[in-house]
This record gives sequence, C-alpha cells and structure tokens, in this order.
Amino acid sequence: MKPISIARANVKRMIRERSNIFFVFIFPIAIILLIGVQFGGGVDPVLGLYAEDDGQIAASITDALEAEDSIAITRLDSEGDLVGAVERGNVQAGVFLPAGMDAAAAEDVVIEIGYLATQDGSGTQLQTFVGSIVADVMVPVGAAQYAAGETGDSFETAFAVSTSLEDEVSGPAVEVSAVGEAIFPDSLGRFDLGAASQLVLFVFLTALTSSAALILTRQLGISSRMLSTPTPVGSIVLGESLGRFGVGLLQGLYIIALTLIIFSVNWGDPIGAALILVALSAVGAGAGMLLGATFSNDQQASAVSPMIGIGLAALGGCMFPLELFSPTMQKVAHITPHAWALDGYAELVRRGGGPLDILPELGVLTLFAVVLLILAGWRLRVAITRP
Repeated sequence: MKPISIARANVKRMIRERSNIFFVFIFPIAIILLIGVQFGGGVDPVLGLYAEDDGQIAASITDALEAEDSIAITRLDSEGDLVGAVERGNVQAGVFLPAGMDAAAAEDVVIEIGYLATQDGSGTQLQTFVGSIVADVMVPVGAAQYAAGETGDSFETAFAVSTSLEDEVSGPAVEVSAVGEAIFPDSLGRFDLGAASQLVLFVFLTALTSSAALILTRQLGISSRMLSTPTPVGSIVLGESLGRFGVGLLQGLYIIALTLIIFSVNWGDPIGAALILVALSAVGAGAGMLLGATFSNDQQASAVSPMIGIGLAALGGCMFPLELFSPTMQKVAHITPHAWALDGYAELVRRGGGPLDILPELGVLTLFAVVLLILAGWRLRVAITRP
C-alpha cells in the first residue's frame, strides 16, 4: 500500500539522519541516567568505612553502623582507599576511625572521627545520620570515663560495664507511624520516574520536530510528483500521518526497551504501557503534521517545534513531577497531552493499575489525537493541492 510506503520512507529518513543518532538515541537515555543518579530513589546509600583502631569504641561504632538497614557499609583497607572511593563516587560518604580512640577516651582527650563526603545532598544527609549513631555510642563512653575516675578501674573495664548496663536499661518506647499516603511509593525504582517523564517528552518532541521533513517533502516537489501519479491526496495525507506516528512510536519503543534492559525500569502493565505509547505517538503525529502543513520552510519548523515541545513538556510535568504542582497548576497542566500521559503511567507504575484503570487518560489522549490529525490532514490537503 502506498500510505505504508510513504510512512516507511519517513521513518527511514529519521533513522538515517546523522544528528538523530545523538538527539533521538543517546540524549534521552543520558537524561534518564542523569535524573536517576541525581534525584532517583530506591537505592540505599553506601557508606565507606576504614577503622585504623581495633579497640572497643571503634568496634561499637562499626557494629552500630552495620546494624542499620537503611545504609550499606563497605569496608576499605586504608585511608587512601577511603578517600579514593569517595572521590570516584563509589560511596556517598566515608568514615575514618583513627587509632588510639580507647586511649584518648581513657585520658579524657577529645576523639576526632574523620568524615568525608562530596558536596551533594546525600553526603550531607549521611553526615547527620552518622553523627547521631556516633553520639549514641559515645554515651556509655562518657559514663565509663566518670566511673573509671571514681572507682579507679581501667577505662576498658568501666566501658564494658557501662555498655552492658545500657543494653539492660530500657528507655521509653517510641512508636512512629506515617499518616496519609506517600506521593511516591518506596517501591518506585531509581529511574522509574525519570524514564516515564522523558519518554513522554521525547516521543512528542521527536514527532513534532519531524515536521521539518514534511516541509522539505513539499519544497522539493515530492508531494507534487506523487500527485501526478495515480496516488490520491488521501493516501498522501495518510502516509505522512503514519510516518510521523512511526517516528514517535519508534522513539518510545527504543526508550522503553533500553531502560528496561539497562536500568530495569518498571513500566507497569505492558498492555497499558503500550496503549499510552500508541495514543501519545498519535498525538505527536497530529501535532507534527499540523506544524509541517502550516509553516512554509523547514527553518521555521526547526526553530519553533523544539520551543513548543519543551514548553508543553515543562507545563505538562515532564521537568517537575505533577504531584508537586499546586492544585491550580495541576489543572492548567492538563491542557497538555503530556499531563494525561504521565497520569496514565503513574497509574500503571505507582499504583499497579491495568488498561481499564487508564481509560480516562487514554480517552483524552485519543481525543487530542483525533482533533490534531483532522486539522493536520485538512491543512496538508490544502497545502499540497494549492496551485
């Protein structure tokens, strides 16, 4: 069929364009990686630890740190290895326990524990966390210092007694409970949030920027030559629509497949995820067709389409989670198809929904696609048949 041939030619043109190797295939994955590394959750922080001391205080601090389930401890063999691990980002922070801690405590000398971290949020949070653990360990140290001074026993003996007494003494029971529902569940993977938002952004943006190719097709007279053959205008319009649709669909399938393989991103119910991608690709096809049929040269389309695509993405929640928008801005965001697509993926990924649960989102996206494709088809028909 001629429409299929026209669509296939458009997709091949997109793949063969050298600039698209970066902007279509490398850039989206790089952005997802960056967002996941900087802001993603779902991964426990790693704390490097080097204990030069083998005394009781160092052992108590080490045991207390390793007893915490919220962080992972990596033992290192030297202070240099600890510094290198922090510098390379292998650990988020490092703790150095110097030699002679027990002797310093026995002589009532200030004990200095080294803490290393980079200048990011995770290092600061870990510093507070480590500080509270060390403070808890130092409580029996203070008691042992006092007892040793009063009784004349060695610090080591007094510390062992104070530690054992601390285990036997029970303080007031504290029970912590969370009220309400978390915006982002604990099960959300590190790259899940960024992958969905960037999928929506790039599927729409890639289909939108393909409008330049449609303008070149008209400028070079390819559309006119097709009309001179037994090819109806409707077939040309349908073929160009399918071409934009194929471009967006290929972009989306690439992002889903690669993030699934590399980052183990959870896309929820596969049928639901595919339906949203198909509907969003159709919306992008309609928008790209409308721009390609409206502008008179490809420079205009190349300049305007990224601005429109990125602007709508920012308004629709691709740059900043919709859940953190104000109630008014959430309503405004839903004038864009991006917000509805993100709502659909949120239902699938965060709440474990299925195709029936995203019917409202699919309905709105389908309405967007129908309106845009009708307008674009009418405008393209006028553009290619105009004398």
